[in-house]
Amino acid sequence: MKITVLGGGHGCYAAAVEMAEKGHDVVLWRRDADALKKLAEMGELFILDYQGERSVNVGWNNSQINLQESLEQAIAGAELVIIPLPATTHLNLAQQTAPYFKDGQVIYLPPGTFGSLVFAQAMKEAGNHAQVAFAETGTLPYLVRKHGLNRIVVSGYATRLPTGVFPSNLSEHAFQILQQAYPSVEPIEDSLSGALMNAGPIIHPPLIMMNAGPLEHFDTWDIHNEGTQPSIRRVTSQLDAERMQLREALGYAAPHFPLADHYNKADEGDEWMYGRGAHGKLTDSGDWREEIDLQSHRYMLEDTRLGLSLIVSAGRWAGVKTPVAEGLLSIASAVAGKDLYAEGRTFESLGLADKSKHELQMILQQGV
Repeated sequence: MKITVLGGGHGCYAAAVEMAEKGHDVVLWRRDADALKKLAEMGELFILDYQGERSVNVGWNNSQINLQESLEQAIAGAELVIIPLPATTHLNLAQQTAPYFKDGQVIYLPPGTFGSLVFAQAMKEAGNHAQVAFAETGTLPYLVRKHGLNRIVVSGYATRLPTGVFPSNLSEHAFQILQQAYPSVEPIEDSLSGALMNAGPIIHPPLIMMNAGPLEHFDTWDIHNEGTQPSIRRVTSQLDAERMQLREALGYAAPHFPLADHYNKADEGDEWMYGRGAHGKLTDSGDWREEIDLQSHRYMLEDTRLGLSLIVSAGRWAGVKTPVAEGLLSIASAVAGKDLYAEGRTFESLGLADKSKHELQMILQQGV
């Protein structure tokens, strides 16, 4: 299958490597042309995971991963376009890509924070009426970090990827394509259901807000290791309960992939997105001991500003109280010195706040 990966982040490199090793025809594009040229000069992308260390060859032509400087050419001919980028990139990238998508293509946003709607709206504004399926899931398919310009370390792979499609009337075709790349994809109702599976806005805002002191005091701090203490977990559990109550109010069925299963030991609970015992794998790797700037890190700009604002706004629309989400967002706004809800990905900013339940369902099913 012809697959294009857009972006140069941790997950983008991991996706390109995994798809190449599965034998797909892979193209990699990233905005940073200089970085792309450097990768071409190196000629290899190294990966270390549970299978050991190895490499795939990269280059402009006839490589396991073919590099492409032109966004239009990168998208042309692809059956599946994977965009494992932070949601903070969506608005600009959606506008760039909107003219180029073609009938039958599937675009995967792992995870999406309801980015599927952002991309679909950009296509409409660009006058592109192609039948394109946008899909999103609850997490990045990889626990991965870069260790240099051409080296990644993958601590874990997603074993379950609950995924929704926008518009949902294209789901059958989308899942036929997606499951060729990711057999772990599990179909769910629609893209809003997929957006409300996103684990990032549940895990990260409590961890960064309740570890703000250590994060600003120490050069590096592991919020997932020493930063995950019982009092913080209680807040995380309540925040996740709000997410699941919201999903139920919107008519979405279980399983809701409770975050508690992420923290369980390998022999406890249900299998979560990264399999059993995932939290232990993450902390054992040591790769998440990092500098987190509370003004600029994606945990603030993506998971808090965009992710929490989506939950809060959807809760207000559905009549579901989300006091922990609202409280964390308010504290984060005070830390950032700006109104993160006003800058967020809300039902208001997406043009959904005045829609009835029936109107929302029609948009999710048939598109914009």
